[in-house]
Amino acid sequence: MPVYNEEKTVSQILAQVRAVDLAPLEKEIIVVDDGSHDRSPEILEQEAQRGDITFVRHPHNQGKGAAVRTAMAHATGDIFLIQDADLEYDPRDYPSLLRPILEGRAEVVYGSRFLGGPRKAMLFWHMVANKLLTLVTNVLYDSILSDMETCYKVFRAEVVRSIPLRARGFEFEPEITAKILKRGYRIFEVPITYTGREYHEGKKIKARDAFIALWTLWKYRFVD
Repeated sequence: MPVYNEEKTVSQILAQVRAVDLAPLEKEIIVVDDGSHDRSPEILEQEAQRGDITFVRHPHNQGKGAAVRTAMAHATGDIFLIQDADLEYDPRDYPSLLRPILEGRAEVVYGSRFLGGPRKAMLFWHMVANKLLTLVTNVLYDSILSDMETCYKVFRAEVVRSIPLRARGFEFEPEITAKILKRGYRIFEVPITYTGREYHEGKKIKARDAFIALWTLWKYRFVD
């Protein structure tokens, strides 16, 4: 779980993650604070005292991709699931996200906001950008995804550990998707619940990130 200036939501999302019953699976919760300058680190220090999370702190802000990579480096489990800290994505979707992997039907699962699950209306231009980036992904990598930019990405650990990842910011999403598809893995999608935030509520992704994502998709079509 990458965290950056999420003092208003981080305790609530951790409570939601803790509440999900995945028995007989064992949850390993790894939270990386990416140089927050609000009370997030202090709150996470208190949460870590319960002994059920691993808390790692970056001394300065490096970007979502860097935080996710740090979390993956600390993970010891067999399956990785990425969870944002902003309450846009609902941990109650974990069972449906994990099921295709546990049943041996997939190595990689994405939770799609466009397959009929409950969702709050997205910002229009965010939806347009996401649709465009997903279309470019499908054209370049011969896939039929509906939501490349989703936060909910789930992988068998050996899949991710075999891929060199370099992204430090939001371009993590297109980089890992491109490299997974280039290696011949087919991505299984399941519908999820989504409650999008507005910018005044703390949404962080900007228009320039869409252009960086386009370049990332194009670049990794030809290099690794």
